[in-house]
Amino acid sequence: MAGEAQTEAADDGKRIDGRRERGRSSHKRIVAAMMNLIEGGDLMPSAARVAEEAGVGLRTVFRHFDDMDSLYREISRTVADRIWPVITAPYDDADWRANLRDLTRRRARVFETMLPFRLAANVKRFQSAYLMGQYAQVVTMERDLVLRLLPAEVRGGRYQVEALCAALSFQNWRAIRQDQGLSVEDAAGVVLHMVEALIEA
Repeated sequence: MAGEAQTEAADDGKRIDGRRERGRSSHKRIVAAMMNLIEGGDLMPSAARVAEEAGVGLRTVFRHFDDMDSLYREISRTVADRIWPVITAPYDDADWRANLRDLTRRRARVFETMLPFRLAANVKRFQSAYLMGQYAQVVTMERDLVLRLLPAEVRGGRYQVEALCAALSFQNWRAIRQDQGLSVEDAAGVVLHMVEALIEA
């Protein structure tokens, strides 16, 4: 009897582990599907479209995510994991100008990674308190990371600081890439040209 009970308990444990593993797999597939759709140009995919892309039922999507905002939160975390090592890497040079050029090159990589997801968030953010709050946080962080590299005497030049923050903003990158239609390489060159001109000023 004891042996049978142990076997049943082991079987129950395997079933629970199997359900958990299937749940984790479905969760990852849903997030990957949403990201694939956005990167493919569908900036506002419906839950039904995400379910179809992930190969799961619509109820499965809402079993893992209460609403589309919670799915955007998961995507934000996934994108942040991709870009955070680039953002937080230390700067090697003692000269603020060299570090600002380094930041400019990093921004091109980070912003290009973020581009489809930020475009999707921009479409949706006026309907979402979470995305609106996240937008404000990202804008503040963009600005802080620039100010942190500038010496006190440069930070005192209001117009130069504001121009640098604007040149190095995601909105500037979006305009150059999307509105002006420049390639990644050309867009990076334009931003670096703007930053060089402001450094010289």
